[in-house]
Amino acid sequence: MSDNGGSAVGLLSYETLVHAVAGAMGSVTAMTVFFPLDTAKSRLQVDEKRKSNSTPVILAEIAKEEGLLSLYRGWLPVISSLCCSNFVYFYTFNTLKKLAASGQGTSRPGKDLLMGVVSGVVNVILTTPMWVVNTRLKLQGAKFRNEDIQQTQYRGIFDAFSQIIANEGVGTLWNSVMPSLILVINPAVQFMIYEAMKRRAGNGGKKISSAEIFLIGAIAKAVATTATYPLQTVQAILRFGQHKGDGKGGVVGSLANIFSMLMDRIKRYGVLGLYKGLEAKLLQTVLTAALMFVIYEKITAATFKVMGINKRLKQ
Repeated sequence: MSDNGGSAVGLLSYETLVHAVAGAMGSVTAMTVFFPLDTAKSRLQVDEKRKSNSTPVILAEIAKEEGLLSLYRGWLPVISSLCCSNFVYFYTFNTLKKLAASGQGTSRPGKDLLMGVVSGVVNVILTTPMWVVNTRLKLQGAKFRNEDIQQTQYRGIFDAFSQIIANEGVGTLWNSVMPSLILVINPAVQFMIYEAMKRRAGNGGKKISSAEIFLIGAIAKAVATTATYPLQTVQAILRFGQHKGDGKGGVVGSLANIFSMLMDRIKRYGVLGLYKGLEAKLLQTVLTAALMFVIYEKITAATFKVMGINKRLKQ
């Protein structure tokens, strides 16, 4: 990777901006394609009394009860949040990658993991309010099996922000920060595996095909998602925060509260209850991540070619 000299260039370079825009565009496109799978996953995580059927059955139930378009309910806020989130993550990750390019010390996988964690922390702090709002909008109007869930009445993204701040306090916008900070290990592990497998596949200057990128992205995301799924369920419940009088909110969701929620779920539904919705989550995140990486690599390669910057997929 070429270095134009100095940390300021690393922070403001066109190359870093291209990576950020490509990552955002790739994630938005991929999420739009597989959005109904995310709808199924969210219902299973938050609505504890919904029977954990196969993903196609869940999707058919939602479409039958609420209409076909309900599978895309909350698309705009989710896509907006995802676009901002991935822009921040890819920008931070590639800035750190550029600054560390000439550094020595830790191994490449170790550096990738550390850069992924730092990028994740920056992302969580900046974008959690958007994810809290989009989780609520995505589930607004849903037919829940659990009677303890309160329905919300928001007219859109800005009205949701306004009502949450007025009725619940500004701190509510950072509900789920604690599990989210712990979950930065998810994209960090994903990027570490992705970068390592991509370097291996590109040994000797070998050109990496789109099919290989898809497979590498899928494997990386599958490993990261399976390892962290129970915390993702707690994260979704805290973001939603609409269970009547259960005290599941809190400004950040303390470690004790997270542990209590995990133990409560095990007590009520068994260990497998921690993985309710995992099938839909794996289908959605693995396919989305795989497609996102393909689009991301294609956009960056095409842009760098137009800009006259000699870049290979192997970085």
